[in-house]
Amino acid sequence: MRILAVETSCDETAIAVVEAEGDERSAHFRVLGNALLSQIEKHKEYGGVFPALAKREHAKNLVPILEAALEEAELLHEDTQAIPEEMCSKIAKILEREPGLEEQFFAFISECEPPEIDAIAVTAGPGLEPALWVGINFAKALALVWDKPLVAVNHMEGHVISALATTATTSTRFDLVISEVEMPVLALLISGGHTELVLMKEWLQYELVGQTRDDAVGEAFDKVARMLGLPYPGGPEISRLAEKIREIEGEASTFALPRPMMHDATCDFSFAGLKTAVLYLLKKHPEIGESEKQHIAHEFENAVADVLWKKTSRALEETGAKTLVIGGGVSANAHIRRVFTIKTGSEHPDVTLRIPAAALTTDNAIMIALAGYFRALRKDFADPETLSANGNRSLAQ
Repeated sequence: MRILAVETSCDETAIAVVEAEGDERSAHFRVLGNALLSQIEKHKEYGGVFPALAKREHAKNLVPILEAALEEAELLHEDTQAIPEEMCSKIAKILEREPGLEEQFFAFISECEPPEIDAIAVTAGPGLEPALWVGINFAKALALVWDKPLVAVNHMEGHVISALATTATTSTRFDLVISEVEMPVLALLISGGHTELVLMKEWLQYELVGQTRDDAVGEAFDKVARMLGLPYPGGPEISRLAEKIREIEGEASTFALPRPMMHDATCDFSFAGLKTAVLYLLKKHPEIGESEKQHIAHEFENAVADVLWKKTSRALEETGAKTLVIGGGVSANAHIRRVFTIKTGSEHPDVTLRIPAAALTTDNAIMIALAGYFRALRKDFADPETLSANGNRSLAQ
């Protein structure tokens, strides 16, 4: 089965074409085409993602990104296509709220053959609703003109499924394999908008185990980075400074920050107090230099990793999970990956840890294709008439 996947949940415009076979017991994925354009540079001046700008950029970039992905997949074949007037009217109606996209869409579709794909997967949430709608409407228009079924994918399920995949790259393609997944699976999902622990007892069935009561961990990274005068996105900047201290001084900390809720009896998180503690520390030391910034970043990152591990360890004990995965943008953090690798091996030796490849930690369309494939196998297709964006779409029902 060939899946064309569209991802526009935040500030990455991404499309991938993935050829898949197998089922949850053993599945193989070959990435035929993968195109992604990040908007980070455009949002830096706002210190975060500006939804209206993200929406506009998605509308501008989707057609060129689609063309690039299909060309890489060797599925782009030019040929003039006559589109019936009635279909043109329906497509125009679908794209009427996406300025600039309609003209590009018709110019592209009328000059290429329908590609040999079996389904179109699109992120339906969670995320920024204005951004989500652009991708959904684009996918609806493609499904209509190419007569393909639609799969609505939960963005967080994409992170879970892609974290289960191991890479099997060849000289010409990027391959992924999902096999020998021992259930239950516990997923720690950490990003700019999410910090939660989700249990998958049965394939694609989820139960919420714990979640943040205030800030998401990625949000806390960005806010603390802003306090330190670091550019957006803040996570990589804090990690960069923290690693400098580790290279020179190891794990000794000059400053002390709290580990909120680390020892309470739940699997929930809280990062607002940690963020506030950094604010008070900076007020106490208003004239900090580069060295002090590095030490604060180091202690903050240590505190975050300590809390994440303690809560995850508690959840492993309570659920009896056999597989642990970490997904979401913050899973790219080198220190968190290091802590979880060491701690899982020493404290939970019977648990298998799976962390996604670096290319799959940030938002991407490959993960949407993987999740979309397993949904398509179940004939879990979306009704184009009722498919809508849901910025707060939940993974655990």
